[in-house]
Amino acid sequence: MKVKVSLDKAYRLLNFGPTVLVTSSLAGKPNIMPVAWNMPIDLDPPKVAICIGDGSYTFRIVKETKEFVINIPPASLVKKVYQCGQVSGKKVDKFRKFGLTPIPASKVAPPLVKECIGHLECKVFDDSLAEDYNIFLARVVACSAEKGALQKFFRVDKSSFKTLHHLTGEYFFTPGKVLRA
Repeated sequence: MKVKVSLDKAYRLLNFGPTVLVTSSLAGKPNIMPVAWNMPIDLDPPKVAICIGDGSYTFRIVKETKEFVINIPPASLVKKVYQCGQVSGKKVDKFRKFGLTPIPASKVAPPLVKECIGHLECKVFDDSLAEDYNIFLARVVACSAEKGALQKFFRVDKSSFKTLHHLTGEYFFTPGKVLRA
């Protein structure tokens, strides 16, 4: 039997990609924001899309600077990921407050989050969808990951590389078992 789902909850049926920490930087001040809505959109050259709430400080920074980093946190950072979404980077240094370590990126101004297991340095090439849909399209200009994290696939079968996936509110899940077809 199927039941109706209210339209304002429809996204919850699709919202299972990895939750990431997006870093941005304005006037040398770094910021972090958890983002559950992100996806690859092209392979060669690699491009991504992220959706950031237009009322957020991160939205303003990315719109102005046209740069950000997608940092992939391991499941062990679940509390810090959640906490980063509870305060504004306009008022709080989230790196300091939540004990995260900024390290220099190779091609963009925003820092990487050292505790994360993968990083995509991005430059926005199209922000025309930001006005109506809060979506930024970006080229990945550099990519790095913890040694051993990426082989034939991202090694979520190893406990130290398990990614976070947002369900709703303070609830997340992590992959339990990798299946092969």
